[in-house]
Amino acid sequence: MQTGRWSAWGCYNRTELALKTVGIAKAVLFFCLQKEAWIVRRFMVYKDTKWAKEIIESQDDEGKWGTFHSLSQPTAKNNHTTEQALRRLERLGYTMEDECIQKAVTYMNDCLIGKKSIPDYREKVHDWNIFTSLILSTWIRRFTNDNPAANEVAKKWADIISSSFVNGTFIYEEYVAAYTDILGLKPNGGRLVDFVNFYPISLVCDCLDRNTQQTVVDYIINRDNGIYYIYHDKIAVLPSVFESKKASYYLAAIELLSKYVYAKYKFSYVVDWLNENRNKSGKWDMSKSVHDKVYFPLSDEWRKSEIREMDCTERISNLLFTLCEKNKD
Repeated sequence: MQTGRWSAWGCYNRTELALKTVGIAKAVLFFCLQKEAWIVRRFMVYKDTKWAKEIIESQDDEGKWGTFHSLSQPTAKNNHTTEQALRRLERLGYTMEDECIQKAVTYMNDCLIGKKSIPDYREKVHDWNIFTSLILSTWIRRFTNDNPAANEVAKKWADIISSSFVNGTFIYEEYVAAYTDILGLKPNGGRLVDFVNFYPISLVCDCLDRNTQQTVVDYIINRDNGIYYIYHDKIAVLPSVFESKKASYYLAAIELLSKYVYAKYKFSYVVDWLNENRNKSGKWDMSKSVHDKVYFPLSDEWRKSEIREMDCTERISNLLFTLCEKNKD
């Protein structure tokens, strides 16, 4: 079995990384089942947790969870919104192969094409119809790229974003012109005045050409205020404290941007940072502070520190695999 590096910028190969992150016993199983099968097995464990069961039991017959929009952290006093439920289920490994996701996607598609409508209060600070088509399409495409209505919305936003950059520079006036020409209105409301929020970034990740992907990611990581809804500081600057909720949110931003396959190489500094923050056993532990019921925990409980360490290691090792994996072309 070969050892060495995946690339010149220092990402470990599968053998070394697996041994350091999940232990010898799991690493042997990893190489017996291959990476894809290992991920399925791992997700099956988390899919059987109390967190998943609670969410699935509260899904209604239409496929939704109460109101649709909110990416804030859920609280004990409030039920999950549909977005919160989908985000948590996705984190726990649920895919389009699962009935609860199929029901939710069918519901979202019906809302997107006008057969149904989301029960949310119609916000006046946005172009509400544009905003709802954006968020619905984004969540549909988090689970499937085979939905014509969502793909049409994605193409429109990809054209807007592509037209907003001239010679590698974001030009706001070009963004406004393209937005107005394609969507029929000038952008209105804080979340639409700029495209750098969770929804457009997620929606168009596979719709941009190589050069545009790289230009867009450069622009995003060098913005002072990060990505709306995800991380609110400059992504080019690493968090000062690894064992913190801020670092967990930083990982969420990198996870989102890692979908831009032609720009993954830009995150070598993140790979170095993660490897520098391994503990003495070669794993990761981000501390109790990251327990937010969004990204963590994955397991049922964290009363034992080794369970927390396992969850943190699972998330980070999966991100490293994504960042280090070579593009097929």
